[in-house]
Amino acid sequence: MEDLPEELFAEFLKRITRTSDLNSLSLVSKQLYKIEGDQRGAIHVGCGLFPATEALASLCTRFPNLCKVEIDYSGWTAGHGNQLDNQGLSVLSSHCPSLTSLGLSFCSYIDDSGLGYLACSKKLASLRLTSTLNITSRGLLAVVVRCKSLSALHLIDCHKVGSKDWLEYLGSVGSLEELVVKKCEGISQDDLLKFGPGWINLQKFVFEIKKRFFRNDGAGPNEGYDPSYNPHSLNMYDFSCEDMKDLRLAGIEIATEKGLRFLFGRCKALEKLCLEYVRGLNDNDMIALSQSCNNLKSISLWLDPQNYYDTFRTAFTDNSLKALSLSCPMLESVDLTFSGCSAMYTSEIGFTRKGLVSLIKSCPIRLIVLRGANFFNDKGMKALSSAPLLETLELVDCKAISNAGLRFIVRAPCLINLTLRLCDRVTNAGVSKLAHSQKLESLIIERCSRVSEQAVRGAARSVQVCTTQRAGKTVHNFVQLMKWPPKFVSSKPSFEVIKVLLTAECWLRYASLSSPYLSDLVFAWTFCCRYLPLCERICRGFWTAYRCTFLALVVYFPQVDVSEIQLPTWLGCKVFAAQIIKFCETDIAEVVVW
Repeated sequence: MEDLPEELFAEFLKRITRTSDLNSLSLVSKQLYKIEGDQRGAIHVGCGLFPATEALASLCTRFPNLCKVEIDYSGWTAGHGNQLDNQGLSVLSSHCPSLTSLGLSFCSYIDDSGLGYLACSKKLASLRLTSTLNITSRGLLAVVVRCKSLSALHLIDCHKVGSKDWLEYLGSVGSLEELVVKKCEGISQDDLLKFGPGWINLQKFVFEIKKRFFRNDGAGPNEGYDPSYNPHSLNMYDFSCEDMKDLRLAGIEIATEKGLRFLFGRCKALEKLCLEYVRGLNDNDMIALSQSCNNLKSISLWLDPQNYYDTFRTAFTDNSLKALSLSCPMLESVDLTFSGCSAMYTSEIGFTRKGLVSLIKSCPIRLIVLRGANFFNDKGMKALSSAPLLETLELVDCKAISNAGLRFIVRAPCLINLTLRLCDRVTNAGVSKLAHSQKLESLIIERCSRVSEQAVRGAARSVQVCTTQRAGKTVHNFVQLMKWPPKFVSSKPSFEVIKVLLTAECWLRYASLSSPYLSDLVFAWTFCCRYLPLCERICRGFWTAYRCTFLALVVYFPQVDVSEIQLPTWLGCKVFAAQIIKFCETDIAEVVVW
């Protein structure tokens, strides 16, 4: 082995992707140790880095050619020791001359001074800051001015970062190709105009405001949406972005008669579009998109009903689907999510089954995701069965889908991946048809109340199931996670309070990593909400009014953002959650599903 050339070893190591395997292999010999160290181009470190600065310096010496470094302190507690601080970034920048990509997450010991050390990283092309609460616009400006190679910038949940000089500077330079701004309170959609000529070369843009919740009858106007919304800002999206390929907007409000049609009309290269609860849109915007974005390959629309003149429905109708089917010949992926739409009133969704089927027949669709699509039934599944290229289908909370629909979809010639969540009309008999076909490579069934684990076995090469039969065990485990006995609470707490407390409880478990997967907690929550006697005992009218909000927060957004809930509220949440679980356990034999 010692006689083999280093080039051969290096080529061999390139084919090994798992870090644990590389670590084991490097212990075989001194030669492999050195070659593997020189070959390693990326590391991901965080809470286990102790003492932080010295440990990082040692890693940088061990791997002298690092290009990508991720420093993630999510889940950090004082017991882990001190985090990496400003001096640590100084060590990183001086020891890693090849550094091109850096991610900092939940690094509370790093501020503007530390960020300034990155000026030495002349090759830095990608910077991602997530919940770096002590970094401000000043520190960001120092980086963008000195790092001339910067082409990708991600800012997520950075409260102290405003939109002043750094955004204008990046726009004037025009080198940025990827800009992601999510949940940054100091940056509004009006501020984006400061980017100016920078839009010309931008290829990916993501903008999401921090507070993105769902409106109900008691909510005020525009609650949970961009507070900077200005209906008179007519030039909001009047800029050139002909190189834009990937666009995602979430939770913003736009003047209805202006919409995004001016932006869409200039995104000639757009391939991927995601609009999550963007207010002020209508069919005219989608028609403008279809006429200009002929290269569109993926579209994702997250919609809830609003008042449109004399109707209460979601923003787009079949006219939008028709425009896409006529002008987007490369469309391969369709993701439609509907929240707050009653199953009793399918007219609250602007799309119809015929409109969606027409789109699927006209475009080379390979992936379809439908959440809360009450209008889509077994006849729609029959139409899907003839889709020649359909490979992946995901159905979530689609109440009109039954066993008959599964019998149809199993005929789809290319279908290999199927996911069913909260589809309660599907039973073991329907799943057995999937097993008989032996076509699926992946089958995921979660919280379908009439499907058992036994029925799913052998239905695909890879099977993942989470059924209601796990309810008793999950609820028991959920109770055991409580650290202290529940104190006295009212027997009829407000369900607004319950919504917050369960959100907090799930997030606490997720953040503390006491449960590495959120699915059990989500399931426990769903079980509580499905438990009809509990709803009747506390507040009978709640589930009708808030069911979709629950599903949206828990099923559609697994990593719920409750960052504004303070510690005393979190502690109170545990008490309420324990009380709710007790209610559930008293009548375990009376479980009634929707």
